[in-house]
Amino acid sequence: MSDLIVIVYPTESKAEEVRQTLLGLQKEYVIKLGDAVIATKTEAGKIKLNQLINTTATGAVSGSFWGLLIGVLFLNPLVGVAVGATSGALGGALTDVGINDAFMKDLSASIEPGNGALFLLVQEMTSDKVLKQIQGFGGVVLKTSLDEAKEQVLRDALQRASEEASDSTPAA
Repeated sequence: MSDLIVIVYPTESKAEEVRQTLLGLQKEYVIKLGDAVIATKTEAGKIKLNQLINTTATGAVSGSFWGLLIGVLFLNPLVGVAVGATSGALGGALTDVGINDAFMKDLSASIEPGNGALFLLVQEMTSDKVLKQIQGFGGVVLKTSLDEAKEQVLRDALQRASEEASDSTPAA
């Protein structure tokens, strides 16, 4: 079973930095992510999702290949590629893998413009090693599906980093 974790960072670039750190840890088999999406809110209030996987492009490429193959079989490869790419792109656009987009947009409505909300769908992780790597980034836990004890450990670690950052800023 996967766990959902949503952490809000002051900027989209900070959220992206954390996502890249987690993707690096995934290569080391410390964490296994099902999805990692960054949501931001514009000044106008529009929610933008920065997905890891572009399903429309992936569908178009896959559809082009199958369309070409079918087109070659029926002696019209160009029509096959066009039809395959169109149907693949449409299928990809309609596919929602990982965390539900509508859920992310609804939850992201509560963040401040300019903030970055990092949505993680964690399939497996070595908690202590992951926490050690991300606690220095700070952030505020918006929502999790973790049990209360694990959620509190995460909140405490991120809070310590936020406090250390504010303590190190010189007073004006």
